[in-house]
Amino acid sequence: MLSKITGNETTYLFTAKILGKYDVKYYRCNETGFIQTEEPYWLPEAYSSAITQLDIGLPYRNYTLANRVSKILAENFNAQKPYLDYAGGYGLFTRLMRDKGFNFYHTDKYCQNIFANYFDLHDLKGNTKFELVTTFEVFEHLANPMEEIKQILEFSDSLLFSTELQPNNISKVDDWSYFSVETGQHVSFYTSASLEYIADKLGYNFYSDGSFLHLFTKNKFGYNLLAPAKEGFLLRKAKKYIRKRENAAKMPQSLLMRDWQYIKDKLNGKGD
Repeated sequence: MLSKITGNETTYLFTAKILGKYDVKYYRCNETGFIQTEEPYWLPEAYSSAITQLDIGLPYRNYTLANRVSKILAENFNAQKPYLDYAGGYGLFTRLMRDKGFNFYHTDKYCQNIFANYFDLHDLKGNTKFELVTTFEVFEHLANPMEEIKQILEFSDSLLFSTELQPNNISKVDDWSYFSVETGQHVSFYTSASLEYIADKLGYNFYSDGSFLHLFTKNKFGYNLLAPAKEGFLLRKAKKYIRKRENAAKMPQSLLMRDWQYIKDKLNGKGD
């Protein structure tokens, strides 16, 4: 089987039982270490529910990501421009980011938008170019990563995304819970080298925290904006204090009450 990242040879890794009934082969890209399943014929069954029963961490993940991402955007991007959360599930992240003052919109072709009604991609006029697109816990679902990532990048020159990087020395499915064989939705598993390869192939700069959060962007930063701090305790505290004061000035005002009035007017037949 050829690698879906490089198009070159892979090596058979192991076979695992998906959805409790399908014996599925996993392969590793010889060049980048990327792991992929065989062609995922079981996906229609796996997506009978867009959000799996095992994803009980969804609310906490969205809450913590909103806190982390809002700081990254305030420090490095234009907080006043529109943003898009791609494959955003129930719309919870979009709602949280709007509450923090960022002009986020939602899109997800598989899942009902519950929390961000009236702030969906189809509510916008024309071909909006977004300052940045977010997509969290999506890359591991992509059956054809290169093609699908290209499609996402059509919305913006910057893509902030999450996916867990592989641990070392994987030789069997039990070595990593992220394979998530019970749900059958995870079919692509990345290394830092595979993400660097994708970014370079598509003409983007790549930044990463080395484990979970990553960025493809046309922008070039003089530092790794996702890297965890390595300074000593006192210096880190001092910098955190300075950043907190700077961010307080950069952070936009919450859109919560403005959005509440906007939706109320919509429901009462007012406005456009």
